[in-house]
Amino acid sequence: MSTYASISPAPAKKRRYIGIVIASVLIGAMALDTNVIPIGSQEETGFSAERYGAEQFPLVREDVEARAIEPATLIAELDADQQAAGERYGVATSIGPILPITFSGVVGEGRNGIYEVQVAGVPDSLTIRLQTGPAINGTDLRDATGSIEFGQFTNQIEYQDAGAAINDEMKRQVLDEIDTSALSGERVTATGVFKLINPDNWLVTPVSLQVQ
Repeated sequence: MSTYASISPAPAKKRRYIGIVIASVLIGAMALDTNVIPIGSQEETGFSAERYGAEQFPLVREDVEARAIEPATLIAELDADQQAAGERYGVATSIGPILPITFSGVVGEGRNGIYEVQVAGVPDSLTIRLQTGPAINGTDLRDATGSIEFGQFTNQIEYQDAGAAINDEMKRQVLDEIDTSALSGERVTATGVFKLINPDNWLVTPVSLQVQ
């Protein structure tokens, strides 16, 4: 006659109980570690160059307008000591300082949206040019205040996109209501910035422009 050992169900129940406890702990830990991102938030959508440009251009314009100086003053300072003038009025970059300027003058001939402007008191040896689009070149607006730096962005692409977006917002707010194809002969008042590379040739990117 065969004899069967009696097996208690207790160990199996105990193992199931332990498994449930461990699973509960893991689920709780996962919940605590989960970062819930609202739909439509900046984290969910990533970097928006368009939004960044809309936020930053008014700040850039305000800063530039507050610091802008007349050409005659800047010319005299540059002639006396170019490095000191750049440090006093400008924001340093790896190539040259970005300087804020305000002027009135008569627009001359233009090419590809870049016009020479004849400004009273400026010597013939100095050419002041104003870029009006459709393409706005460079990152002078982005770099004009010194407060926007590469380390604030994820990578070089975002940094470049930020500069382009500020240019685009300037075009929308400043240039879109102006017929920039027919400026020759007009008298304008402009405030903007230029990078001092060639002291005899200033290419100004505007933050404000009025046609009189």
